[in-house]
Amino acid sequence: MKLKDLAEKMGWEIVSRNVPVEAEVKSGYASDLLSDVLANSIEGDLWVTRQTHLNIVAIAVMRDLSGILLSNGVKPDPETVEKAVEKMVPIFRTNLPTFEAVGRLYQLGISGER
Repeated sequence: MKLKDLAEKMGWEIVSRNVPVEAEVKSGYASDLLSDVLANSIEGDLWVTRQTHLNIVAIAVMRDLSGILLSNGVKPDPETVEKAVEKMVPIFRTNLPTFEAVGRLYQLGISGER
């Protein structure tokens, strides 16, 4: 499913404006431990996290993730948004807790299967 379709269905707020959201979300990964995401995420994953600092953009670029979903209503640091726009990384946010957000993604067919 395309990232823009997921965002629309789930009611996510786009944080990194003017960034393409046409990427296909192949699977998902949820973790707040950057080293875990770096080691175990795969290309096309949608990453669900509560981390908001600049390094999340670097991880998304390095792993070629489809996007980042910030859960629990957290707001990214301004530098993070600026870098995401520069690197063309879609960042969304939701007020849902991580567990709930991942559950709803799973119901829409996005799994963490490797």
